[in-house]
Amino acid sequence: MRQPRVAIVAASLDIIGGQGVQAHSLVEAMRADGGRVAFVPIDPRFPRPFRWLRKYPGIRTIVNQSLYLPALTRLAATDVVHVFSASYASFLLAPVPAMTVGRALRKHVVLHYHSGEADDHLSNWGALVHPWLKLAHQIVVPSEYLRRVFAKHGHEAQVVPNVIDLSRFPYRERRTLAPRLLSARNLEPHYRIDVIIEAFARIKERIPDATLTIAGYGSLEPQLRLLVESRRLDGVRFVGKIAPANMARLYDEADIFLNASVVDNQPVSILEAFASGLPVISTPTGDIESMVRHQHSGLIVPPFDPVAMAAAVGWMLDHPDRARTFARNALQSTSRFTWDAIRPAWAEIYNRSVRPRTTGTWTPQPRMQ
Repeated sequence: MRQPRVAIVAASLDIIGGQGVQAHSLVEAMRADGGRVAFVPIDPRFPRPFRWLRKYPGIRTIVNQSLYLPALTRLAATDVVHVFSASYASFLLAPVPAMTVGRALRKHVVLHYHSGEADDHLSNWGALVHPWLKLAHQIVVPSEYLRRVFAKHGHEAQVVPNVIDLSRFPYRERRTLAPRLLSARNLEPHYRIDVIIEAFARIKERIPDATLTIAGYGSLEPQLRLLVESRRLDGVRFVGKIAPANMARLYDEADIFLNASVVDNQPVSILEAFASGLPVISTPTGDIESMVRHQHSGLIVPPFDPVAMAAAVGWMLDHPDRARTFARNALQSTSRFTWDAIRPAWAEIYNRSVRPRTTGTWTPQPRMQ
């Protein structure tokens, strides 16, 4: 009896984002357990002489697809095609070709859909999404929130939470809580980093030595830098794209984690903040409200409300004992996101997906501690 061979099709770590981090984490965990896993990046690296073309969106897409589509021939050597998916055009450019090739090769296809934009995508893209979803033998989502979205549109999905390696994020209890704030979301419209900056401006009026570190990159960086300049804010640091291996240090240097997203699902950055001992203040978008339980594992504030976010930061600084309790409770909640917790779900999915003619099941061997 042999193990099922799995190909994970997803963004590489060249694109710093939740899906790439999750794909990389799953590949590492399964290989450590002895799983037979291949990784097919949807963003293959351009040959060195052509890397400058990435600066031009249309040309970048053409060159990327000319490299990505031929790479899907690697799926022939697998039993299970595990495809990570976002929404809109990216759904058509990356998951749809992978699922189509997987089906043509008579592989079992698992669509792993992560985007917090799912409801809008499924509501408004009609024939550009629903027929293609039928290519998947199984749809997997990280949260109950997304499962409900898919059910609303007539698609069954199974929940398997995101995974985090707690050993990479040492927990530090903040015996004193300093006004060192951290945002670790990419600089795109739905993460509303501008709300965090406006909240910080109000915090500075009360606490002149407060600092804000903004980790991430994206299309809004020039506007956000201009907002900081126009508000004459000192103490704001843009640190850009941070490799996953360096994130633990960034969390350790901060005392409060802020998230203002208005479109979201189950952010890995919040899980990493939990693991690192950072008390969290966030909007309740997507699955976040089930992750950050108000007045238990953090504070929830309304979207688009910098005044409420600034007040929540002030409250935490005034109640450090409560903030430490939130952080302890949040750490306990991360147990369901560990590989030990989700390993059986993925094993069951892969084993159920393997065609009878290939036989065999994957019985993962837990890593020795």
